[in-house]
Amino acid sequence: MVNAMNLQPIWAASTAVQIHLAFALVTFVLGIVMFTRRKGTPSHKAIGRIWMVLILVAAISSFWITGLAGEGRFSVIHILSVITILGAFGAVLAIRRGRVRTHRNAVIGLFMGAMV
Repeated sequence: MVNAMNLQPIWAASTAVQIHLAFALVTFVLGIVMFTRRKGTPSHKAIGRIWMVLILVAAISSFWITGLAGEGRFSVIHILSVITILGAFGAVLAIRRGRVRTHRNAVIGLFMGAMV
């Protein structure tokens, strides 16, 4: 008999952890979808906007998850959240300025750094 995945730790976690996990998982899956699709299409732009919102919510929600460095304290992992937020804004700014290569590198960096 195969054991079912135990989701109890997720249900018992704080709302911040649940939000962070949910948005991170959807961001990961949508990121995979984006990498397999043709770039520059209207759907790429629409899904890309959704992806950016998702990754920002995942990063911002992490600031309500503390305790690794002591109760109520931020840890080194929160540096990743700051880098993710800055990277997301950099990727958007790059594409708005027509810097496609910079945008592509920023998004790949965001995905690999934050998701993988």
